[in-house]
Amino acid sequence: MVASMKSRIQAFLLTLVLNISGISIAQEALERVSVQPFGTLQDGRNVQLFTLVNEQGMSVRILDLGGIIVGLTAADFDGNFVDVTTGFDNPQPYANGAGFMGAIVGRFANRIANGKFSLDGTQYSLAQNNGDNAIHGGLVGFDKKVWESEFFSNSNEAQLVLKTVSEDGEEGYPGRVEVSVVYKLTDQNQLSIDYYATTDKATVINLTNHAYFNLDGHDSGSISNHEIMINANRYTPIDNESIPTGEIAEVANTPLDFRAAKLIGKDIESSHQQIQFGSGFDHNFIINHDEPGQMTLAASVYSSKSGRIMNVYTDQPGIQFYTGNFLNGQLVGKAGAVYGRRSAFCLETQHYPDSPNKPGFPSTILRPGDQYETRTIFEFSSSSIQD
Repeated sequence: MVASMKSRIQAFLLTLVLNISGISIAQEALERVSVQPFGTLQDGRNVQLFTLVNEQGMSVRILDLGGIIVGLTAADFDGNFVDVTTGFDNPQPYANGAGFMGAIVGRFANRIANGKFSLDGTQYSLAQNNGDNAIHGGLVGFDKKVWESEFFSNSNEAQLVLKTVSEDGEEGYPGRVEVSVVYKLTDQNQLSIDYYATTDKATVINLTNHAYFNLDGHDSGSISNHEIMINANRYTPIDNESIPTGEIAEVANTPLDFRAAKLIGKDIESSHQQIQFGSGFDHNFIINHDEPGQMTLAASVYSSKSGRIMNVYTDQPGIQFYTGNFLNGQLVGKAGAVYGRRSAFCLETQHYPDSPNKPGFPSTILRPGDQYETRTIFEFSSSSIQD
């Protein structure tokens, strides 16, 4: 009788513990995503800030304005978290442009020469917002839209779903395009970004995120001490307006060879013509995929100062490595941080720039009945010694 009673008490206590744990897990799931006001734009639109967290202590802050990554914390080798992406404390600088900082850019990421392309025998003229060229979707691209939002969470991840519509003729692009972007933060310290789009008329599309990173902290100055590996044997050379020439060139024996990790600052002042054209590194690298469309490690960045490592995986054919060459110290960011030249870098997964005008490049055409779908993962870890 005593033993039976003891067993029943133990079973009751175990059930109680499991119930309490279940409540804790449920509460943890609910707390993985939070939302708060981020301010009002000059045109009266209200902007919301979503914060995604994981059990490791990592967090990502994202706006419904442009799907902008406002902040991302990652741990150093001592377990200290700091914000490693540049950004602002209010929404208006983003709406004003600010180098597309942290934003989803589209309908077409990167440059289109002369703001023109032909598709199925019709020529389209786009907004020219980079000299004579179009860049990152135009004057009012996806980065300036306030997107519809939903968020979800469970015991393994936090998820933010953003949706928007780009009407036929917007910024000169054909077709009504419906777009969804899904951000997921997992307990493996991975931020995945999934992009989806459909159209009712043939169009071109190329989406990416334009986050600027400094693995020592967003306000830590030069990124020249970071080591980077880019998994690319080839790249697309540019002209003096940063438009691809159409050539596919080998990185071997050039300053653009990052197949073995090297310091960003090592060759950034090279007299090589490509470095001069880009005012540093601002080039599209052709990722080494075993199979086209396969998820692949595209790049890895390491800071020996903080021990932080960022790996970038993608199914996209290219990645734009940009070293903040045109940051000029005039942008005052979070907590008064001043973003000077080469104080942050970008790794923008993408199709190649000016693809609609380069028949030899992978196609960026989206047709009715097809779905544009691509994924990129930013993975964060730390080590006092880079393997």
